[in-house]
Amino acid sequence: MTDTFYKKNYYRSFGILCFMAGVLILISCSTKDNINLSEEEKQSIAVQLNLHTARQYVTAMDTEHRLSETDTLFFEEFIQPDEHYPTLILDPKKTFQTIEGFGGALTDASAETFYKLPENKQEEILTAYFDPENGIGYTLCRTHINSCDFSSESYAYSEVEGDLELKHFSIEKDMQFRIPFIKSALSKSENTMAIFSSPWSPPAWMKTNNNMLQGGKLKLEYYQTWADYYVRFIEEYENAGIPIWGLTVQNEPMAVQRWESCIYTAEEEKDFVKDYLGPTLKKSEMSDRKLIIWDHNRGIMYQRAMVAYDDPEASKYIWGVGFHWYTGDHFENLKLVQEAFPDKKTIFTEGCVFPFDYSKLTDWNWGERYGESIMNDLNNSAVGWVDWNILLDETGGPNHVANYCYAPVIGNTKTGEVIYMNSFYYLGHFSKFIRPGAKRIICSSNYDDLLATAMLNPDGTVAVVALNLTDDNINFKVWIEQKGIESKIPPHAIMTILLD
Repeated sequence: MTDTFYKKNYYRSFGILCFMAGVLILISCSTKDNINLSEEEKQSIAVQLNLHTARQYVTAMDTEHRLSETDTLFFEEFIQPDEHYPTLILDPKKTFQTIEGFGGALTDASAETFYKLPENKQEEILTAYFDPENGIGYTLCRTHINSCDFSSESYAYSEVEGDLELKHFSIEKDMQFRIPFIKSALSKSENTMAIFSSPWSPPAWMKTNNNMLQGGKLKLEYYQTWADYYVRFIEEYENAGIPIWGLTVQNEPMAVQRWESCIYTAEEEKDFVKDYLGPTLKKSEMSDRKLIIWDHNRGIMYQRAMVAYDDPEASKYIWGVGFHWYTGDHFENLKLVQEAFPDKKTIFTEGCVFPFDYSKLTDWNWGERYGESIMNDLNNSAVGWVDWNILLDETGGPNHVANYCYAPVIGNTKTGEVIYMNSFYYLGHFSKFIRPGAKRIICSSNYDDLLATAMLNPDGTVAVVALNLTDDNINFKVWIEQKGIESKIPPHAIMTILLD
């Protein structure tokens, strides 16, 4: 009895000393990954040391849970985790990348599908995606310059051959569906959403194959005109009420596709940025736009980043490297890029699942593909994660080359029905609870089947996202500064725990 009494008091005293030491560290120190914390950040982190409750949200296979708040958890004293009991160990004093946001692509296909649905369904979709309170709160979205495969036809803003001064440049086609759609999304997000744009191809007359489709390269004599084209796009979209946060140089610059595509080697992309696009943006007072290279798969992203960043005259214009998921996982390559070039960003710019089959909309693996990728990308340095089309019709289109695929929301234009795939909810477990400005913190799992990440939000809350890809329940604990909560994640489920 006496030994127990003294041990308890010893642990309590030890816990108090740890707490005081933690506060002193927050006030006086910086970490390698988070130099010069602001006072607000110090206060936010300190608040976490006095947690009492946490809210739990779940999406799980073979249940009705879809981003459902299922429980309130209460912290208890938890001095030492057991190495044999599944535990997530959090350390909010160690922070990493700052999150820009989560979202999807606002394409011609999404816009055309949107306006074919009943007005009440249109409002439902806008709320579901962009309302931060009643939806999943998207804050970072992508659109395209000229047409892409997810357009009803192939087109360019200037189709007059030799239009060096872009006198015939016009976004009139976008005014019919895409621009009103994007403006509605912006409004629903309370104008908090950032938008970046990507070209799939220059106009045919600028290319070696005289075709927007089937690859080809940008002719050297049109490098400057093509650089001017980006600036003109930004000007026209901003005049229409759509601010442009960033640009990618080229969508998938190593892929010869049967749809709009254009090929650049790493050297060619670097030189275009260094000698044309970067200086043109600077001259036009648009250097604050985030310029993103590569915009293709993770596999060779290090080589593409190295070639560009090793040239200081190109690197000075580049904000980060974008990547997709279509060839292998290679999550480790994100971390390699970030470690080699710590002042640059990595960002997921496109991913979708395919081929489209209406009878398989409820298959559970689609959402798990998203959950696993987002989790690993965030844990390896990604500052944002942007899905492909946010909405498609009952065919997986429209798509002018029949390249049909899934979107998290399917709008049946024949019946007016709107179907939310489980991928919508998996995305929402990140986008709704991890807000722009959040910082990734240490989230260490001692159990291989329990994947997790954690973020410290600007409001001082901590969002812990856990993923279970197995057929079994996983009982686990969360440990933070000698306090803990206990929970259980169902089979094939994703869970967000919000530590208030």
